[in-house]
Amino acid sequence: MKRTTYLLTILTLLGLLLVACGSATTTNSDSDTAVVTDDDGILNTSAQTSVVEDEDEVAQDTAVAGDIVTTQTYINLYNQLNPSVVNIQVLAEGIPIDLSQFEIDIIPDPDNPNDGPLEIPDDFHQELGERPQEIQGSGFVYDTQGHIITNNHVVANAIRVTVVFSDDTEAEAEIIGTDPGSDLAVLKVDVDPDRLHPVTMGDSDSLQVGQLVAAIGNPFDLAGSMSTGIISGLGRSLPSEARAPNGGVFTIPEIIQTDTAINPGNSGGPLLNLSGEVIGVNTAIQTNGFIGTTPSFGGISYVVPSNIVTQVVPQLIETGEIAYPWLGISGTTLDDDLARAMDLPVEQNGVLIFQVLEGSPADEAGLRGSEEPIQINGFNTVIGGDVITKMNDETINDFDDLLTYIVRRTSVGQTVTLEIIRDGEPLTVEVTLQARPE
Repeated sequence: MKRTTYLLTILTLLGLLLVACGSATTTNSDSDTAVVTDDDGILNTSAQTSVVEDEDEVAQDTAVAGDIVTTQTYINLYNQLNPSVVNIQVLAEGIPIDLSQFEIDIIPDPDNPNDGPLEIPDDFHQELGERPQEIQGSGFVYDTQGHIITNNHVVANAIRVTVVFSDDTEAEAEIIGTDPGSDLAVLKVDVDPDRLHPVTMGDSDSLQVGQLVAAIGNPFDLAGSMSTGIISGLGRSLPSEARAPNGGVFTIPEIIQTDTAINPGNSGGPLLNLSGEVIGVNTAIQTNGFIGTTPSFGGISYVVPSNIVTQVVPQLIETGEIAYPWLGISGTTLDDDLARAMDLPVEQNGVLIFQVLEGSPADEAGLRGSEEPIQINGFNTVIGGDVITKMNDETINDFDDLLTYIVRRTSVGQTVTLEIIRDGEPLTVEVTLQARPE
């Protein structure tokens, strides 16, 4: 059975807590055991093992036949990439706190007990209540022009941003552009190009579940920390910080899932393959608990893929912002239960439209939302809307397919052809995509 979801642009996580992995506080001012893979990437314990002796040799990805992964592989990877990873220190605007709701006891001066209470200015509570925050995150050098990549949520509401390099030198950074829709941001530092060690961006479309990866960053402000793991899932979706006009949350497609240990402070740092290429930006963790007030790593981390980074970052550098194409619907993947309720074959795939936002491209094209309320397995939902089955001859099996196609393969102003099912009958509709509203 296909998975059931009852929101399209809103991703609801029930019983789990999804936490961005930046670290924030309120401020008052071994062995050399080798693993060998055969041509198919399958573990081969009978193959001869060896240790890489040349520390300058670039570690190779295990997807290549015959590669040997040893302790030295990870040492080489760290030595190669750590100079490219930076610590992002942010002084951000605090959240105003109305202290007038609390009782404040003022102790009289013991030398002058009859002076009475001190006179407090009317704006005392507001001034005292707005405390700035110190936020710790990670980032990496993108080019020799001084551009640094990190997460949008790390630098949101920043008053001042400082970049700390692996040699402990610091540089004030300017925010060049931010994109809440992908949770990416570009900073720029004015330093000698010789101090900059740009990374090499990899191809996230070539990733495979089970592939060995590593992360370098600053968890809990522990600079230059490295953790390792595997790709444990591909094609996930992650709620972004961008909102639709109806209050829905735009999601980031093609998210990488990894079991690599990611903790608060790792946000914005690189996820690496063993060839030393950046295949994503560490962004969030899923956790079931906290250590004190800090979310703890629960074995699942989420990473914005490198191919979204290479799509977004050049536009942020050039214009400071990015325009995403937008269809303007909310809805869900058509599962078996919904298909039966609409008298469609249970093998029918697609996206059922719940709502068409007024004035959106979908609205102008005449797409229809659902208006018939029903209950399925005790849950309220609606049916009867158009079911999108193809976009430009690309089969749409679920919402992730639709979102990925729009984000990665269309542009603002482009006219796309949708194949839909309306009232049980196939129909073709053309839609001219617009930019997402701010």
